[in-house]
Amino acid sequence: MKIITKEELANFRYPKREVLSDPVEVNIRNMDLERAMQLGNLEHGKVKITFLDQYHNPFQVETTIWAVTEDVVCLKGNLFIPKCVIIKIG
Repeated sequence: MKIITKEELANFRYPKREVLSDPVEVNIRNMDLERAMQLGNLEHGKVKITFLDQYHNPFQVETTIWAVTEDVVCLKGNLFIPKCVIIKIG
């Protein structure tokens, strides 16, 4: 897994489909994203987001999550990442 800076996210292309096959894992990811958003808004805390690019290569970025919608995660610096490509929040 390659660790990147949040600024590099602007250069990424992502898969269009959900990368997690287990609905329980999707639910856990959603709960983890909500907690990470609260951490970002209340304490400006950073989290590590592990995700897959369009070739299904894993990457990790450490950043602050400002908002979570049904489809995307809004990060500090006006950057976005599709929710469906995130495999882990830590």
